[in-house]
Amino acid sequence: MLMSLLRIDRGKHGTRRVTGLGALAVVLTVAVSLVAQGAAVAGDTRGVGKWGGAIDADALQILKRMTDYLENTQQFTMHTENTFEDVLATGQKIQFGFSSDIVVQRPNKIRAERTDGFADKLFVFDGAKLSVYDPQLDVVSIVDVPGDIDNLLHFARDALDLVPPAGDMVFSNAFELLTAGMTSGFVVGKSVIGGVSCDHIAFTTDVVDWQVWVADGDRPLPYKYVLTTRDDPAQPQFVTMISDWSTDPKIEDGTFAFSPPAATLEIDFIRVDAGNAAAR
Repeated sequence: MLMSLLRIDRGKHGTRRVTGLGALAVVLTVAVSLVAQGAAVAGDTRGVGKWGGAIDADALQILKRMTDYLENTQQFTMHTENTFEDVLATGQKIQFGFSSDIVVQRPNKIRAERTDGFADKLFVFDGAKLSVYDPQLDVVSIVDVPGDIDNLLHFARDALDLVPPAGDMVFSNAFELLTAGMTSGFVVGKSVIGGVSCDHIAFTTDVVDWQVWVADGDRPLPYKYVLTTRDDPAQPQFVTMISDWSTDPKIEDGTFAFSPPAATLEIDFIRVDAGNAAAR
């Protein structure tokens, strides 16, 4: 359970898929790894190219506006509709989807509910513990993670091989992570997503192409992400549509509290480090 978003899974029909909770979370997983390995953030070529070439300064400026705005937004809620592709052994692509509702309260709280009818999940971080609950299996995993959201995201990646929902939105250094390993970037143009006028920007790394549609004006929120896996010949895609943004929501008491039903089985997270995350 709880495997990395970066992984390409093999399904029961010999499928390959991009799975996960958010498209740019995959990009961030790649970027964090590149930063850890000392990869250079795109630098010398910025501002000198556009279509498929070097990195366009205008595209970087739009991305920076988005990440700065999200970093400075102390709490927000949103709804996402996500589509990912399975690739059959025959090469045929099959699409699946799920929705999620996400609440973020800085500096140290996240709640996300994922619904697809088959693998529903509730994810809660209350500033002290991370809980992931599966209502279909009626199991929960709980682990101590004191600290802020950045600490949670690093712990989840390093110890659990898990990218939490909305990770791309809440990292304090999201711009640095997203530009690490970037090989090209440009402004595609204007577009309208869900009735919102957006700037469409596109970037590449050695392993993924990704696009984001960012609202123009004084609220540069993302409204759509597309991730294409480059290191798979089938190039499966992950698409996220975002709606119902609120950057000043009324968050109900108890939103970040979680008590599993009495009969729920507590199980361990699968750890990828040497630590012990025994459920209590």
